[in-house]
Amino acid sequence: MDNPFSGKETVLPLFALKENEEAIVRELKGGHGVLSRFASLGIAVNSRLRVVRISRGPVVIQIGGTRIALGHGEAAKIFVSPIETPACESLSDKEQSKKRYLVALAGQPNVGKSTVFNILTGLTQHVGNWPGKTVEKKEGIYICGNVELKIVDLPGTYSLTAFTEEERLARGFILKESPDVVVLMANAAALERSLYLLSELFLLDVPVILGVNMIDVAEAQGIRVNVSALEHALGIPVVGMTATKNRGIQELVDRILMLVEGHEDYRPHIPKVAEDHEKVFEEVVNVLSEDLLTGDFGSSHPPIRWLATKLMEGDREIGEEVARRLSPEALNRLNRLFMEHEDALHAVVRGRYDWIETIARSAISRFRIGEVVFTDRLDHFLTRPVFGIPILFLVFASVLYITYSIGGAVQERLLGAFADLGQTVGVYLSSMPVWVRSLIDDGVLKGVGAVVSLLPILIIFFAVMAVLEDVGYMARVAFVMDRFMHVMGLHGKSIMPMCLGLACNVPAVLGSRIVESEREKLITIFLTPFVPCSARLAVLMAIVYAIFPQHPVLVAGCIIMVNGFLLVVTGMAIRILFSKEEVVPFIMELPLYHRPNLRTIGINIWVNTWSFIKRAGTIILSVSVIVWFFSYMPSGKIESSFLAQLGYIFDPVARVVGLDWRALTALLTGIVAKENALATLAILYKVDTEDLTGILPALMSPPSALAFLVMLMLFVPCVATMAALKNEMANNRWFIASLVYSLIAALAGGVIAYHVGMYFF
Repeated sequence: MDNPFSGKETVLPLFALKENEEAIVRELKGGHGVLSRFASLGIAVNSRLRVVRISRGPVVIQIGGTRIALGHGEAAKIFVSPIETPACESLSDKEQSKKRYLVALAGQPNVGKSTVFNILTGLTQHVGNWPGKTVEKKEGIYICGNVELKIVDLPGTYSLTAFTEEERLARGFILKESPDVVVLMANAAALERSLYLLSELFLLDVPVILGVNMIDVAEAQGIRVNVSALEHALGIPVVGMTATKNRGIQELVDRILMLVEGHEDYRPHIPKVAEDHEKVFEEVVNVLSEDLLTGDFGSSHPPIRWLATKLMEGDREIGEEVARRLSPEALNRLNRLFMEHEDALHAVVRGRYDWIETIARSAISRFRIGEVVFTDRLDHFLTRPVFGIPILFLVFASVLYITYSIGGAVQERLLGAFADLGQTVGVYLSSMPVWVRSLIDDGVLKGVGAVVSLLPILIIFFAVMAVLEDVGYMARVAFVMDRFMHVMGLHGKSIMPMCLGLACNVPAVLGSRIVESEREKLITIFLTPFVPCSARLAVLMAIVYAIFPQHPVLVAGCIIMVNGFLLVVTGMAIRILFSKEEVVPFIMELPLYHRPNLRTIGINIWVNTWSFIKRAGTIILSVSVIVWFFSYMPSGKIESSFLAQLGYIFDPVARVVGLDWRALTALLTGIVAKENALATLAILYKVDTEDLTGILPALMSPPSALAFLVMLMLFVPCVATMAALKNEMANNRWFIASLVYSLIAALAGGVIAYHVGMYFF
């Protein structure tokens, strides 16, 4: 290996260093036996080490992810060049201009990428959406001396083939933004899988650092990764890490800074295609080199060898882009070449896996092969439908119990506190006009109360979901429920947020973030409002017991089944409409079970909660004030308000289902909160809420009551849910379509229910 530091440098004995100082090995002395022993432990010329402890006795150094104890005599045979690492603890050198570098954090799902991102960025991170996309974009800042690292957490992806939205975003960012370094996180227990993604990154001509994470998990399974040997075999910086214990994070930062400032030996060993297709590959490269025009790839076209590889893989997106920039002669030449070699994809894959096998043999040792680990024993029950589905519903019931037994109690106290606050404010505002007091009490305070009262439920929900995701259980949920959810064109992960909708649609909509596919996330969000929430169920049961005292459970069950039937039918219809799109196959990793990381969970809760407050909260407050305005103006009485007048306008529609304008007005006020429907009916019929159920049989016939309840269950969701829908969909067409579809479904369902009721009653 050539010496990357060919200029003048200081070479010192190892004993000249202090603890925590780092250096590059420059010379090793001793006989053949000592040098051989050094080599077996990863101590070689040009390798990087850090002094952990130095004393008159044994010396402890760290090379890669391994700590090595050396006797005094052996340590004296090592000569090194010190590395001046920047001090990351303070900003002492403020006079120098700050250097800024862009770092992309890449990796497959479940490799600890989020843990590393959260540790490095902490609360400096920002969460938004990629331009024009609903996939989350996370970025944050890490300050190290006079260096600022902007870290972008790319979506988790198994490859850089543009098959899923995540893959398109990841490779598009690398191609167009040209980050100064890409940190690829890998699971030490399944390193070969990440090496496949690394082989694709190499072709993009961007500097790459490999972070081998979960070293402790791998060792527990009898797998040992020789970090130094892996670094030598790959020709790039490699860092051994256990991110959950904050091990290797500082070394990762140091290696990033060394690489971007040109102090690392970076000579990647790039895999080739299979031998029998090397000439084909070179011919493709020659055609592209001679004829390809620059275009929309970026400031120039991507690396030619990467384009050639993608063409051999049959990447449709790259193929179409390249075809637009080639002359007809060159395009015909390539088409003939690929027709003669239809197995070009297999040649690329074979070449990569031959390369991976060579790397793995040189750096990975496996012991206890064939041993049944804890994950296997647990999955024996959790992934079998006969056991997995009952366990899933038990877990779901536990989630509901934890979320709403604790969060619901806190929510009630918060609502009570806001009611008391309203009375106190009313006393202080007694001299103000009535409309001002009503605005502050019924508009602003109740709007803020609606936002704040949801926080306990959301925080607990986010915490429980983060724990389930972090330990690896959510992948099992998707696996068990996948076959059933495919009826609606969804994968198994969609079942969890939908089930949570039985309690409240807001956390259900927000919970759709666990669905990776953009298409399936949108469908899940679209269908979730048809899951009857607890507020709608409360109104349903109150009216059912009043109107149908003989068969309340049967009637309520039938109405709930209407929601379930419409949910399934709507899902099937959307699946047919999306049949032209390529469905993402159900190929999913089942990660090993492991302890949850509290830091990752805490930051996850904070980011999601703040996102709700900042986006959905402002919409809830705004709509609450708007609804107050229409229910108060112009006379200060709801029965003569603009909202009631709107109800009068639609009175002919109400008559179709045997109702009057009062029922429609109650549906409209339910937009703020579904439980408002009962209170509005009580106001309009001029009775107390407690007395309403007693007079309802005289006001509504059984067929009309059925129509009202079906419309209530299918009508547009409450303002909090609408805010969550708009926020998560990030697509106005889908959002408007959801509301329009709910209105149509409610009206059609009411008409059908009324005529069915006329037949039975």
